[in-house]
Amino acid sequence: MDASLLAPALLSPTELTLPKCKEILARLQDWLEQRFNAGDDIMELVVTRSQHMDQLLTGLWQRHGLDKDPQLALVAVGGYGRGELHPYSDIDLLILCNGTPDAALNDRIGSFVTLLWDLHLEVGHSVRSVAECIRQGDKDITIATNLIEARLITGCYDTFAALTQATQPDKFWPSQAFFEAKRTEQEERHRQFQDTSYKLEPDIKSSPGGLRDIQTISWVARRHFGAATLSEMVSHGFLSRAEYHELLDCQNFLWKLRFALHMAIHRPDNRLLFDRQRAVATALGFAGEGNEPIEQMMKRFYQTVRRVAELNEMLLQLFDEAILGHIAMDVKMLTPEFRLRGRLIDVINPELFRAEPAAILRLFYQIAANPQITGIYSTTLRQLRDARRRLTGFLCERPDCRRLFMMLVRHPRGCGLALTLMHRYGILAAYFPQWSKIVGQMQFDMFHAYPVDEHTHRLLKNIYRFRKPAAKHSHPLCFEICTRLRKPELLNLAALFHDIAKGRGGDHSELGAEDALAFCLQHDLDKSDARLVAWLVRHHLLMSVTAQRRDIYDPDVIGEFAGLVRDELRLDFLYSLTVADICATNDHLWNDWKGTLLRELYFATQKALRRGLENPPDLRLRIRENQRQARQILEHLDTPVAQIKPLWARFTADYFLRHTPDQIAWHSRHILAHHDSWRPLVQISQQPGRGGSELFIYSPDSPNLFGRVAAALDQKNLNIHDAQIMTSKDGYALDTFIVLEPDGQPVSGDRLSDLCHSLSEVLLIPAPPTVRIRPPSRRHREFTVTTQVNFLQPQRLTKRTLMELVALDTPGLLARIGSVFSRLGLNLHAAKITTIGERVEDFFSLTNKEDRPLNEQEQVLLREKVVEELNQDGKI
Repeated sequence: MDASLLAPALLSPTELTLPKCKEILARLQDWLEQRFNAGDDIMELVVTRSQHMDQLLTGLWQRHGLDKDPQLALVAVGGYGRGELHPYSDIDLLILCNGTPDAALNDRIGSFVTLLWDLHLEVGHSVRSVAECIRQGDKDITIATNLIEARLITGCYDTFAALTQATQPDKFWPSQAFFEAKRTEQEERHRQFQDTSYKLEPDIKSSPGGLRDIQTISWVARRHFGAATLSEMVSHGFLSRAEYHELLDCQNFLWKLRFALHMAIHRPDNRLLFDRQRAVATALGFAGEGNEPIEQMMKRFYQTVRRVAELNEMLLQLFDEAILGHIAMDVKMLTPEFRLRGRLIDVINPELFRAEPAAILRLFYQIAANPQITGIYSTTLRQLRDARRRLTGFLCERPDCRRLFMMLVRHPRGCGLALTLMHRYGILAAYFPQWSKIVGQMQFDMFHAYPVDEHTHRLLKNIYRFRKPAAKHSHPLCFEICTRLRKPELLNLAALFHDIAKGRGGDHSELGAEDALAFCLQHDLDKSDARLVAWLVRHHLLMSVTAQRRDIYDPDVIGEFAGLVRDELRLDFLYSLTVADICATNDHLWNDWKGTLLRELYFATQKALRRGLENPPDLRLRIRENQRQARQILEHLDTPVAQIKPLWARFTADYFLRHTPDQIAWHSRHILAHHDSWRPLVQISQQPGRGGSELFIYSPDSPNLFGRVAAALDQKNLNIHDAQIMTSKDGYALDTFIVLEPDGQPVSGDRLSDLCHSLSEVLLIPAPPTVRIRPPSRRHREFTVTTQVNFLQPQRLTKRTLMELVALDTPGLLARIGSVFSRLGLNLHAAKITTIGERVEDFFSLTNKEDRPLNEQEQVLLREKVVEELNQDGKI
């Protein structure tokens, strides 16, 4: 169907009844969707909806007799003023009048606007005189911007011309003031998004690099040059023809994304939320298995906003010079090739990068070597962009570039601003092919908050900060290690390659290790250093997995881990890489609990390596030492020795092996003071140790105690991260839980006493717990995680079965798992609880009714019951 056949202009105003208007809008919406799916030019579709809306509003204006007022004008402002309307975009209107409308005119205006609302149009409107517009615009840059791009739809031209005249730069927001205000507005908007475009759920319009950044360029150009379109900026010399086409290409993709989003959700929202991404990716034609369409779409989005941000930065800097005259006068020579303009580095010869590609690396080495440099001068940035596009191969193929790159990696400030700018301006992608493949590489999950390249950049920045004095307080062990490393560049290279093979299929650690080894040898590192870097890449997840999912108080676990690490140098490198990696994955992943686990694993492994792997620890000596230190603490607290001995005689040797002297003394003191043996003792450490609140429960053992505690903690919105489940020789539970608030902080304040009281009451009731089966969150509903139950071989010393559970993170999961253990009569000895975005990867140490490892038949039955329990709500 021809779009012209849908035009409201074909109807007389009297025919524009409410049902007829709804029919017109529905037919237009259907036509737009059909043409969008057919691949029509997005600009044509956006303009077509605007034009049809002009015609409908003109007819309705006449239908309400508003055309009879000779001084009244209907004006489009905002995006509608630019003639751009997406399927559900706001229709911003200014009803412009001379003087104050009388009651009759107000009624007609009110009827007109009410009809627009009845049509379910997203209308924003104001009724103002020219003088009122100017007064409001003087105070608010957003209103001023709307007035500057206002467009007459229908009504009195003279009234609209008066507004146009009143908003000329010589009377209203001169271009200098307008530019500064818009730049400040953009900076404030970027801060609201933490100055990053790389969010899992970005805002297409307002995120850095989004449509607003393109509009900011247009607004400033329009104000200063009178350029109504981006193409007119080319004639003013502020955009090259190639830059114009690049900006247009970026705008068109973002428009398609926004158009598809509006079509998918049927309302004006620009947030690309998880539950919308699949539908939008499908509408845009991205294909593939599983989450591939979403990841392809988001990769294109991240690459697009990066290009927009780069052009926006360059053009605003050029505007700064043209409009404000801020051309740095304090020019200082740095080298025969580079000079300093204020605090920006500038190239002297405009053909330097094209003539000599290695000069690109020399530019960034100068940034590393001169801490007074804060950025790159606009013309130099333009030349850098041009040279980057003209490269016929990767820079790493040139020996002179390889030498300069290693100079950068070894420089104390090489991973500071220099690295950030190389990442921002695409130089890392131009340097070696592996990086170019991960630019914008997104992983559709709730764990990785950034694309792979941005995550790696943040990891390198963390390592860089570990050497700064501030790290003494935030990451003291990392500070100590990184400041004494003899070859810190090896850690930088391992960080650079740790995720380089993501998105290629296969094991990214193995593939990345191969790439790292080849890269190091290509860059003339000796074989031992190259192998160390490759080992770190291959095993970069080893320490976090061991700390968070294995029992690090088991000597076998420490011995196995130490055997893989082999020496203290590798341990130092691996610890620093692990902490930096966790902190760079998302903004909420790191907490004191994870920090404590990693430190304890580090020092236990260091001790094992110094003792020698051929000399395993004598467990009896460790138990006696823990008892000796705990006894000293208790004696210091005036606890009679005569009471300690009979109490400890009730505890198993395993209890003393798996608790610290401080924990043993704390437990003992409260048990000895607890005289109601039938009533549970519940205590929470007032001074959180090990990074979390330590919850201790002492009570007669009873069925499904773990499940009941888990249900009670779930009701209090607390997360279990670790559990040691033990029973005394005379049948009393000695259970320790590490619990944290949802934000990763320990429990504090009034919550402490309330939690103790609630748990005491729960444990008095032997009935099975009431598990809250709540629907998953909006984000979780978009993910499918297949429930997996795997079993590891029994641990040599403890003779227990280790069960690994992978499942979708749902409310009440631990309580449900605990109930399964109870129904099968299994004994739970320890639990490691790890939540990775939308999925859990939990480990449970179990024995059967006879306190033996589970046999094959028992494992099969347990697997069936766990899968049945977790999949009963239809989510797998």
